[in-house]
Amino acid sequence: MEVTLLGTGAPAGLPRPDCPCAACACAVGADVRAATAALVDGTLLLDLTPGAAFAAARAGRSLAGVRQVLLSHPHDGPAVEVPAGLPQPGRVPDGRELALLTGHRVRALAMDAGGTGYAVTGPDGQQLLYLPPGGAPAGLENGGTESYDMALLDVVGRPDALARLRAVGAVGPATDVIAVHLDHDVPPGPELRRRLAAAGARAVPDGTTLTVGVYEEVPDVPRRTLVLGGARSGKSVEAERRLESFPDVLYVATGGTRGGDTEWADRVAVHRERRPGSWRTTETCDLVPLLTQDGPPLLVDCLSLWLTDAMDSVGAWDDTEWASGGEKALRERVRELAEAVRATRRTVVAVSNEVGSGIVPATASGRRYRDELGRLNAAFADECEQVVLVVAGQVVVLR
Repeated sequence: MEVTLLGTGAPAGLPRPDCPCAACACAVGADVRAATAALVDGTLLLDLTPGAAFAAARAGRSLAGVRQVLLSHPHDGPAVEVPAGLPQPGRVPDGRELALLTGHRVRALAMDAGGTGYAVTGPDGQQLLYLPPGGAPAGLENGGTESYDMALLDVVGRPDALARLRAVGAVGPATDVIAVHLDHDVPPGPELRRRLAAAGARAVPDGTTLTVGVYEEVPDVPRRTLVLGGARSGKSVEAERRLESFPDVLYVATGGTRGGDTEWADRVAVHRERRPGSWRTTETCDLVPLLTQDGPPLLVDCLSLWLTDAMDSVGAWDDTEWASGGEKALRERVRELAEAVRATRRTVVAVSNEVGSGIVPATASGRRYRDELGRLNAAFADECEQVVLVVAGQVVVLR
């Protein structure tokens, strides 16, 4: 089964008309995207968009063989002239299945935000999933779900849709996940590719023809990642974004609760509201047991507070205790943590503060903490496939 993407952008396209944002300004050349539409084996058109016939011609395809045109958006959209000879666009009712004379079967999937999703089975049995912009399948059940060979969906706008599909096995390790309905939420080019790769997805230019079941380009999804950054740099947002398309994430909060500290309570509340509702949270600094166990991905936020707890436990703030064994004990704690990261089978994303680039702390204890955090970051980074630095919300890949 072949799929030609006549467009891969949001309904308004990319760049959006008359939009002055930086992402739209950067959308030039191959990053210009028409509204998403997919031509399946030259006979089935999913979504009719303006200029579809010209888009097909540019891709070396023709719409002359199209026998069915199906709409997916929550509404029928603006009036679009139907090219001569093309069937009138329609929509399959939720739950119903349509059998085409070409040997394709199309089943309509209910969405949680309007619109219609389509599961297309080709004559050779390969399966394609196509979802509308801003939507995720509703009523998914665990177990008994066969993985799709390819999935076309709004990965950037609805990463939770990908998480839901993974949770029930509809998207598996061999599923080619293609991001469509791309809007100006993310700057195009390297930043878009980086974010999609972290989600196990990829984007292709308009006009690309893909073969369902041929998985040629596997996104580089790092299993262990360290996210560094200064205060309010956006490092926690970046860490959370890396796992929001995966189900059953365990959020490890190393700061715990601080009774009576309203500022801390407000910060915790903001983090909690930002996280997907399916994530679980545990408050602990005992990271080694979690790393040695099998289980869902871990998001550790953050190593800076883990170090504070570790230094408290070894008496690091007292010079005498530090010299008489505290320093050695802390080094052992860091070594054990690094070894656990090296051996873990879990996907791990950890957050830490980058230090040493600003003012030298005025106190001996502050300088000691700064030095030990630098050593901890270096030891943790050595065991990670990817290390990134977040500055002013922008991500710089260090490894």
